[in-house]
Amino acid sequence: MALRRILSDKNPALHKVCKPVVDFDAKLHKLLDDMHETLLDSGGVGLAAPQVGILRRVVLVDNGEKVLELINPTIIATDGQQEGPEGCLSVPGKYGLVKRPYYAKVRAQDRNGNWFETDGEELTARCFCHELDHLEGIIYTKVMERLLTDEELAEYCE
Repeated sequence: MALRRILSDKNPALHKVCKPVVDFDAKLHKLLDDMHETLLDSGGVGLAAPQVGILRRVVLVDNGEKVLELINPTIIATDGQQEGPEGCLSVPGKYGLVKRPYYAKVRAQDRNGNWFETDGEELTARCFCHELDHLEGIIYTKVMERLLTDEELAEYCE
């Protein structure tokens, strides 16, 4: 496993639509392992392949219990709404006010190509939506209402 460099939002790769994964091979497994190590090292809760320069539909989400590997993911159900601060490893030090679903259900493939479904509420739902946006070339700064000041962010974190 190796740490991968996380691209900044200025990199054109982060603004492109990713291609589906078709080969569930050792190369994919290495990417997943490297992304896992990179995510853990970063302290983030999610990481998409384009953030490490790979334009494939691969996402990792830490749901608090384990790191989920989502390959070729799609959101198949949402419910409710939440509004709150959102940040991104590719936009360090900035947080925006973003509306997301309170609940999201995702259908994806695992590292061996097997289909499964998973779901989550609150931060996990927010993370699903945020990371899947990356696969469409969308960074949260495109969907936020506005950037938060340090004082506003502190209020949300109390």
